[in-house]
Formats: sequence, C-alpha cells, structure tokens
Amino acid sequence: MPKTILVIEDDGNIRELLRLYLEQEGYAVETAQDGLEGLRAFKRVHPDLVLLDLMMPVMDGTQVMKELRAQSKVPVIMLTAKGETFDKVAGLELGADDYVTKPFEMRELIARVRAVLRRYDKDDAPRKLEFDNLIIDKESYNIIVKGEKMEIPPKEIELLYFLASSPNRVFTRAQLLDDVWGFDYFGDTRTVDVHVKRLREKLQGVSDQWEIKTVWGVGYKFEVRAE
Repeated sequence: MPKTILVIEDDGNIRELLRLYLEQEGYAVETAQDGLEGLRAFKRVHPDLVLLDLMMPVMDGTQVMKELRAQSKVPVIMLTAKGETFDKVAGLELGADDYVTKPFEMRELIARVRAVLRRYDKDDAPRKLEFDNLIIDKESYNIIVKGEKMEIPPKEIELLYFLASSPNRVFTRAQLLDDVWGFDYFGDTRTVDVHVKRLREKLQGVSDQWEIKTVWGVGYKFEVRAE
C-alpha cells in the first residue's frame, strides 16, 4: 500500500504541483485548499504525513497544527513563505517534524518527505532482512552470504538494504541518490551505477531466487522470484 500524503495549501498552483510530483514518486495524495477543509480531509483519509502551509485563509497553519497534535502524532512538514527564525521555531515547537521555506526545490521537498517518513517507520522496520543464502543486517552493518560474513563497504550495504527493504519495487537513480546518499549529495547518478555494479560482482551466483535487476530507462529493483 502506498503512503498517503495530505497537502493543505491555499495556492492552487503549488497544490497541484505537489500532487503531481508526489504521485510520480508513488504516493497517494489528498489535497485541501484551507485549514478547515484540511482537518476534514485528515479525519476522512488518515494520512501518513501532512504537508501544511502556514499562511492560509479561514484557519491558518498554526491553528491546524494545534488541532492535529490534539488528536494525532502524524508527521507534519510545514510550508512557509516566511524565512524568519521565529516562524520556524514556532512551527517546530507546535509539533511540526520539519519545515520547508518557499520557494523550494521539489527534489529537496521530496527528500524531506522521505526522511520524515523513514524516521517514523524506523521503529517498525526490520533491521535484519533474510533471503535465500543472504542476510542483510543493518544493525551491525554485516552481510552474511551462505553463512559467511562478507566484507562490503557501508554505502553498498545501505544501498542493498534499501533496495531489499522493498522487494520488486523499482527505484530511479535519482530516488536512490536521495534516499541512500541524501538530497544534499553533489554526485551524479553514475554513482548509483558504480555501487550496483560492485554489489552484483560480489553477489554473483549466490542465489537464483533474487537479484538486483536493471529496469531499463527507469532504474533498479531487488527482484525476488516467487517460489
């Protein structure tokens, strides 16, 4: 099931742009044009994350934030056109998990959405993934192949763990850069290709039940074959 994101934003152009980009990233998106409509939508869809504009008519983001925190711990990222420290601190003190100042780069916003969702998923996410002849232990940063520990650099372990955490889901190179290296990483997508190549060389012949597969024109996935 895709994560559901509620966008509460009074600017129609920004609202639609956010919807398009988030849906392109695989999220289900619900939108609202003011605070009251946003609270009604929140009760109806029970989203996994809220993108909340600070300055809105009818009910502003501060009021909405208070209402949300009175009934839920759902993660919230505030969107604000103001850059003053007061607004940022006030938003965080109200219980927001992060904030993004307008105008924002869409890639940065998507990366922040992923980062906040990851923090909330962290407690539930398994730290050890097991497949045929392969154990990926994120807790100890160990890869066990056929019962033997394999020496693999940390970033390759993180990439393998990330792909294997969502078997059969395709990720673009840009998504992998954002999620594994971080949105502020200044490398290019060839970095992903190099790390995938190294992983494949080390894991070649380990199992015929899974593989890191290239999806041409898109990116990569950890493909697990049905038994």
